Amino acid sequence: MTSIWQQLTLSGSVLTQWFQYSYVGRLAGIVRSWRQGSWLLQWSEPLGFGLLSVVFGLAPFVTNALIGLLLLACGAFWLIVTLSDDREVSGLTPIHGMVGLFWGVMTLAMGLSLVRRAAFEGWTKLTLYVLLFLLMARVLRSPRWRSWLITVYLHASLIVSVYGIRQRFFGAAALATWVDPESPLSTTIRVYSFLGNPNLLAAYLLPAIALSAVAVFHWRGWVPKLLAVTMLGLNTACLLLTYSRGGWIGFLALAFVLSVLMVQWWSIRFSSFWRVWALPVLLGAMVSVGVLALLFVEPLQQRVLSIFAGRQDSSNNFRINVWMSVLEMIRDRPILGIGPGNDAFNLIYPAYQRPRFSALSAYSVFLEVTVEAGLLGLASFLGLLFVAFNQGWSSIQRLRLVGDRDGLWLIGAIAAIAGLLAHGLVDTVWYRPQVNTLWWLSLALLASFYLPRPRAIADEPPASAP
Repeated sequence: MTSIWQQLTLSGSVLTQWFQYSYVGRLAGIVRSWRQGSWLLQWSEPLGFGLLSVVFGLAPFVTNALIGLLLLACGAFWLIVTLSDDREVSGLTPIHGMVGLFWGVMTLAMGLSLVRRAAFEGWTKLTLYVLLFLLMARVLRSPRWRSWLITVYLHASLIVSVYGIRQRFFGAAALATWVDPESPLSTTIRVYSFLGNPNLLAAYLLPAIALSAVAVFHWRGWVPKLLAVTMLGLNTACLLLTYSRGGWIGFLALAFVLSVLMVQWWSIRFSSFWRVWALPVLLGAMVSVGVLALLFVEPLQQRVLSIFAGRQDSSNNFRINVWMSVLEMIRDRPILGIGPGNDAFNLIYPAYQRPRFSALSAYSVFLEVTVEAGLLGLASFLGLLFVAFNQGWSSIQRLRLVGDRDGLWLIGAIAAIAGLLAHGLVDTVWYRPQVNTLWWLSLALLASFYLPRPRAIADEPPASAP
């Protein structure tokens, strides 16, 4: 059973062995001698961190085109470093394998797309994100750069949250019809900060909430801890002020996963009583606060009730009609879909759309993956999630037993992924670069903690074997 589980989760050494003997693996280190004589590449990790910090430090404040150029620079740098690297240190993880599988299915979907040119643009964007993941997974293996990159992102999110809360008090012009005009909340200010969209802002803040909550316990000293508490409070307040129902759903999923994992992490120090009752008490307190807020905060109450209004709410009705059209698209191309990217979607969707319900995406991450790459794409995406969560859980248990507090970042990454997935059930702001980079950052954090089994142990036959 153990061997079967290791094969399902790619936990053995098969992936590393394949890489070392494959044509792709042979490219690694092809210009190794040049790197040995290069003064610049001796500082590859600081340079990689510098590029990544620019991406996450500027993402909320600059255009998508500039973010694309930064991603291209990150990809080019990873390629240079890898081609000049030592082939014996591949750094591959099970997550790398599943990311490669997902990218491969998307590549096949692009090649067989009816709108190949448009799908190629979407595939190019996906490739840039994958290259970003590869660079992050490499750089974040260093605890120092891992902590600093998280700090850069949290400071950027703090600026975003402060400006968003400022909009709540000084007003902000609605840039789109985000609220049903017939709703009692039609005049409510929905903050969007520098991101231009409250739903996008909510998705951007979800990983910030998870990581700032973890930073409260991870950072040393009262001043850093006070800063982390401030970040957590302002990020949470700003997310609530977006009045994004998808963001709130993501926040609930994030809070639940974060609570379960944090209690499990600290339970090793609990008495027998609190090992049993700590989680029920914590979840009960969270539910009580939520119920009180629903009872006494009228805007929150009305916004939550609109989730269950069905087609009577214009936003719900819009999404339902789009989802029905997308299901028809999936029915017509169920295996490999229409090809990756919103450009391909915009060319195919008008043939299926209901009157007056034009859309730029499927308004659901899972439907978007399926319509772009079919059931094969959905299966590879779910496989990626399965392997990522399994690897994250295994790494948490390993670090928990040795008392390594860096394992708390794993808890934050898993909670962030859970929140983004829950939000992604009803929205596709995930595909904006400000949020998509955070999704790949969370995966890279999980991958950076991976420790492969020693080959001598991995390949050792059972004791009963002759």
